[in-house]
Amino acid sequence: MKKGLKIFVAVFLLTLTIGGLALTTTTLNAKNNKEVTAAYVEDGAMPAAVLKQGSRGEVVKTVQQKLKRWGYYNGAVDGIYGKQTRAAVIYFQKRNGLVADGIVGKKTLAALGISSSSLGGQSGTGGGGKYSSADINLLARLVYGEARGESYTGQVAVAAVVLNRVKSASFPNTISAVIYQPYAFSVVNDGQINLTPNQTAINAAKDAINGWDPTGGSLYYYNPAKATSSWIYTREVTVTIGNHVFAI
Repeated sequence: MKKGLKIFVAVFLLTLTIGGLALTTTTLNAKNNKEVTAAYVEDGAMPAAVLKQGSRGEVVKTVQQKLKRWGYYNGAVDGIYGKQTRAAVIYFQKRNGLVADGIVGKKTLAALGISSSSLGGQSGTGGGGKYSSADINLLARLVYGEARGESYTGQVAVAAVVLNRVKSASFPNTISAVIYQPYAFSVVNDGQINLTPNQTAINAAKDAINGWDPTGGSLYYYNPAKATSSWIYTREVTVTIGNHVFAI
């Protein structure tokens, strides 16, 4: 009887020891994994914050609003990142040369014209604050005159070229100076710059100001069916959108 009790106690203690070791090992592994993940984020190997299926909030609403305005999304603007929003993001990413993973990270946010800082909880867009309503109206008039027959993306692209010139040291540093630079845009020469822009052109101008650049930083565009300058064909082409070829 005593021998059996000793064996039972020995087995019980051994079980406790093994269990304690397993628990310790599990705890250490969990701790190590947590530390590795933290370092991974801190080293920048993956974004510290992204929007993906299951995310909710005002920034998701901003993404949905932009995708809906641009024709990528036809669901509810409810701030809920569901399957339909993910599908729209993938569509947008494919059309804009991004990794089509359905996750809104830094590059997709930039393509959407949304500041990555807005992931902290505040919705917001790019640098529209430095341009006046007169600037926006003039840019919209240029878009309407130059590209009203183009797709919405093509209209944003034309506006983006103007803004890229504003930022370039090779061009004037204001929207009006760029647009009215001699012989820069045909609509200035033929008077179409004075036409009243429609809402689509206004939206395109605003989206470009808010950071959407479908051209990849282009400084020039031309219509091969109409361009007569041999010089323009020497520029490096970045993308073709509708009837316009964009170049740097």
